[in-house]
Parts: sequence; structure tokens; C-alpha cells
Amino acid sequence: MEFSTFLDGLLRVVAFGAGLYVIYRTVTSAVYTFVVPRPMPDQLTRIVFVLSRRLFDFRLRWAKTFAEKDRIMAVYAPLTMISMPIIWLLGVSLGYMGVYWALGVRPWSAAFFLSESSILTLGFATSESQLVRLVIFSETALGMILAALLISYLPTMYSAFSRRETLVTLLDVRAGNPPSPVKLLTRTFLIRGLEDLNEYWALWEVWFAEVEESHTSLPSLVFYRSPQPEYSWVVAAGTILDAAALYHSTIAVPRTHHAQLCIRAGYLSLRRIADFFRIPYNPSPNPTDPISITRAEFDVAYDVLAAEGLPVVADRDQAWRDFVGWRVNYDTVLLALCAVTMAPAAIWSSDRAPNIKVSLWVQDKT
Repeated sequence: MEFSTFLDGLLRVVAFGAGLYVIYRTVTSAVYTFVVPRPMPDQLTRIVFVLSRRLFDFRLRWAKTFAEKDRIMAVYAPLTMISMPIIWLLGVSLGYMGVYWALGVRPWSAAFFLSESSILTLGFATSESQLVRLVIFSETALGMILAALLISYLPTMYSAFSRRETLVTLLDVRAGNPPSPVKLLTRTFLIRGLEDLNEYWALWEVWFAEVEESHTSLPSLVFYRSPQPEYSWVVAAGTILDAAALYHSTIAVPRTHHAQLCIRAGYLSLRRIADFFRIPYNPSPNPTDPISITRAEFDVAYDVLAAEGLPVVADRDQAWRDFVGWRVNYDTVLLALCAVTMAPAAIWSSDRAPNIKVSLWVQDKT
């Protein structure tokens, strides 16, 4: 009799402690995902997004065209994000079930129904114990808070998404579709002159800063696809960075700080997003390190710029070395993010993206 009493007391302590731990981990997951305004990787959110991505990747096997794949992946991030409050509520409910059982609500089925009734505010189950009633109140309040988190943060997410997509859409006007850094430079030169680009670089410098802030504090935005299947925020970023690198290395114009600051803001933004997803890269590359763009591809771009009347520098070899010195800062992370987000085809970015599996961007560093 004494042993059974001791065992029951031990089980109560274990159930109570385990329940509190599950509640704590679930709440911190919600706080890390939505509330903390800085990159806070959370294992629960990470696991849910990974499993969801693998299901979507399995579905993609039957898609034959990119348009079909894009339609499938368009719901990946929103659907997974909507599932998070359900998982959080379930986690809190299971945690409270252990707490109720430890406080004397028996059997487990009664503890389960009491927990579900409380967190969903249904009220069909209650208890005569004042202590249990206080716990019920706390679970009800916590459930309402978790449900309100998603509702309150959806406008924030879509506001950041809208700001991101404005310049991405406008890029079609200057760079064509799919966007090309060479086309951006030639169109701007023919329409308004190269002086107009200084203001343009400053505009994209701000865009990079906003994307870094929003896509690291709310990383699910990385996977929100553009309204048009042929647009992509990653491809747009690569186009602007390549255009600024070509402008600063190949066009014979007085050097200004605008293009340099735009490139620096761009590769820092992409690197910090890559850091969140555990994408490896060299943080201090040498200007002579290899890049994914070949010398032959650069020569074609140089010839097109010259044929369109842009003032190119006379030393083609030096222009290539300068371009490599800029591109090496963002080459790896740009291609990796193109692969992870399944970006549409575009030159010098998604057309050479590596085959990155889901496990690459979800594993913790060791």
C-alpha cells in the first residue's frame, strides 16, 4: 500500500513537471515565432515547416510545369503558418492534461476532455476543486492569447509582404521579365540616363534593409511567393545586385557611393537571412574566389552594354576582376536562397541554383 502511494505520488510529480515543460516550450515557440523582434530560431516551428515542406515536395513530383509547381508552392507558407496556432493549442492542451491528471482529475480521458473544454472555451467540463478551477482559468486565457497572436500578426506579415512586392513588381518596367541586370542598365540609359540610377540604388538599399528585418524576425515570409508566378523577391535581389556590380565595375562613369552601399546592404541582407536557415557560406571571401558566372557570360554582357551605347571601361580584364570582387560577396547565398524558395528561372541566379535539400536549411549548427 505504501509503495503504491509512493508510486502514485511520483507519477503525479512527473506528470505535473512534464505538463509544465510542454506548456512552457509551446508558449516560447509562439513567442519566438511572432513576438520577439529578432531572429529566434525555434525547433518546433522549424520541424513543422520542414515536415510540411517535405509533403509539398512529394506533391511536386506530379507537377510537370513550373506554373503547376508555383501554384502548389503558393500555399505552402500560408497553410503551414495557419497550422501553427493549431499545433500550439494542441501542445498547451496536452501539457495541461498532465497538470490536471496530477491534480487528481482521473482518468486520463477526463483530464483530456477537461483540457480541451478549457482551451477551446467550450465550458462543457469543469471541476469541483478550486485549485483545478484556477488552472482552468489560466488555460482558457492562454488559449485565447495564442489564438489572438496569429490574428494580430497577420496584418503585420502582409504589410511587410506588400512593401516587399512593390519594388519587385516595378522591376519589370526596367529589367524586363525575367529580369536581367544588363537590360536594367540599358533601358535606364536609353530612357533617363545613368544618373537616374543613383536614386534607384538608394531605393533598393532601403528595400534590402526592410527585407532583412522582416524576413529574419518573420522567416515564413521568405517562402511567401509573389502574386505573379514569374516574379520572385530573391531573383529581384540578385538582379539589382548584379546590375549595381556591373555599373560599378564595367560602366565608365564617375564612381559614387550609391551603388557600393546598395551592394553592401544587399549581400548583408541575404547573408543574415541565410544565417537563419543554416545556409553555409564564406563570410570573408577573397576577391579572386570563383563565382558561378563564367568569364564568357560576363563578356557577352560587356558586349551588349557596349553595343547599346553605354560607356564601358576600356580594360575588359580589370572590369571582370572588379565584377568578381563584388559578386563573390553574395554569389553563394543568392543561389542557395533561389533553390530553397524554388525561384522562377532568371539569368545569373535561379538558372544555376544548386539542388539543396530541405535538411540543409533546417539542421542546427554543431
